[in-house]
Amino acid sequence: MSSVTSADGTRIAFERTGNGQPVILVDGAMCYRDSGPMRPLAEQLAKDFTVYLYDRRGRGESGDTAPYSPRREIEDIEALVKDAGGSAHLFGISSGAVLALEAANAGLPVRGLALYEPPLIVDDTRDPVPPEWVTELRREVAEGRRGDAVRRFMRVVQVPAVAIFLMRFLPAWRKITGVAHTLPYDFEVIGDLQSGRPLPADRWTSLTATTLVLDGGKSPTWIRNGTRALADVLPTARYDTLPGQTHMVKPTALAPALAEFFGAH
Repeated sequence: MSSVTSADGTRIAFERTGNGQPVILVDGAMCYRDSGPMRPLAEQLAKDFTVYLYDRRGRGESGDTAPYSPRREIEDIEALVKDAGGSAHLFGISSGAVLALEAANAGLPVRGLALYEPPLIVDDTRDPVPPEWVTELRREVAEGRRGDAVRRFMRVVQVPAVAIFLMRFLPAWRKITGVAHTLPYDFEVIGDLQSGRPLPADRWTSLTATTLVLDGGKSPTWIRNGTRALADVLPTARYDTLPGQTHMVKPTALAPALAEFFGAH
């Protein structure tokens, strides 16, 4: 395990594997190096790239510094880009896709940007996330009610009630609740992009990196609509669908699309 120091002094833990152009993987909510989809994806990509697998701040072995700001997470990625030699490809999934997009739009030297299913609500195909819901999430975290915060999050991402009930009996529950305090971070990154309104056309006009925006062919209509809408407003994007995939995308399906895209840039 290695680490970089972010601009505010926070230690960000990462692993580097493989050889080739650098690719930094940006996790979604509640995920980190040892819990989530990125390690098996890194193993696939390491055949062709130098892959950076890191713990977002507040997770795993990375530090955390109050007060939180999405800008600080962008600075974390910037520190990793510097370690990678000054430029890198970025891949983000779910809320991590929004973070990766904001980092590239902020001017980080990104060669190629790939995004999988950012959780954007842009129409009436599902209910928006109301501001008061996020306020309650913050309150649960502040009061140390991590289990309640996780259950709240799972309900809003439409995990079936039976699965939510059973999950607290699984070994993974401890890992999940261990990073529950970072759930408000993801909603700060997403901001007002789950309001049910169309995406602003002028939000990401500084983006220069060629961008691949992906969704899964079996994912819900609302998230596919949001993904397609994002591709339509980004100045440098193309949109594609991975047949048969859902939000829980299989690394064996995702890695070839990323390798082809990053290899061409």
